Amino acid sequence: MKPVFIPDYIKKYLNADSLGATYLKNVNISYSKNLAKGYPEISIVIPAYNEEKNIVPTLASLCDNKIDKSVEIIVVNNNSTDKTEQLVNLCGVKCILEKTQGITPARNAGLREAHGHIILNADADTIYPKDWIAEMTWPLINNKNIAMTYGRFSFIPTANTGRLFYFFYEIVADLSRFYNNYKKGKAVNVYGFNSGFRREQGLKVDGFNHPDGTNEDGFLALKLSQKGFGIIFRIKSTKAIVWTTDRRIQMDGGLFKATIKRLKRVLNIK
Repeated sequence: MKPVFIPDYIKKYLNADSLGATYLKNVNISYSKNLAKGYPEISIVIPAYNEEKNIVPTLASLCDNKIDKSVEIIVVNNNSTDKTEQLVNLCGVKCILEKTQGITPARNAGLREAHGHIILNADADTIYPKDWIAEMTWPLINNKNIAMTYGRFSFIPTANTGRLFYFFYEIVADLSRFYNNYKKGKAVNVYGFNSGFRREQGLKVDGFNHPDGTNEDGFLALKLSQKGFGIIFRIKSTKAIVWTTDRRIQMDGGLFKATIKRLKRVLNIK
């Protein structure tokens, strides 16, 4: 069941004084205590361009995750001109620079830099529940016939659209994904802020590089599947639902226009 409203355990990250010195120090401590326990087995890669308003809550939510494996977080600074890198450093998280602008070069840079044998893709404007890392990685750890995992998500309103409207939009979106699974394949439902794969296999298929007219995340899933590394596996657990801002919808002109755009894409209407 889709959540109607934003749960309190997500709201606490949205309402926190994330730029305060004490908060930043606590994120640093949580990272060392909960994730960075030794040589990384899992790497979380986050591209970031001018994300000073969002990056700390995202890192805080990831650092509160509970898992018995060692995890590293790598933020790829894609030429930010604000305080993104400074804030990441204060959180004790590794930050690398990728000068070639764009999401594909940024994700590829993180893939090359990562040490973990499993890569989780995350975004700087998304809040992750405490079981997200474990839920996203257990199929890749325990089943060699799974090449990529991807999960569920809900929207955090940033403009005037109420959360209740997004609840109904997400139901329609889920129906379109169900349709896509049978007509176009699961790869089109994979998003870069909520997916995972094995690093070695990702490198073998040339990482996130993709043809024009395709997306880097879905095309990687397609390549892994076509190469015979396994199936694309959807994580259904409500423990793994992530919460991402609606800025992509706002960039599409708002909820109504975004809905029309989605329906045209599903129905192949130009």
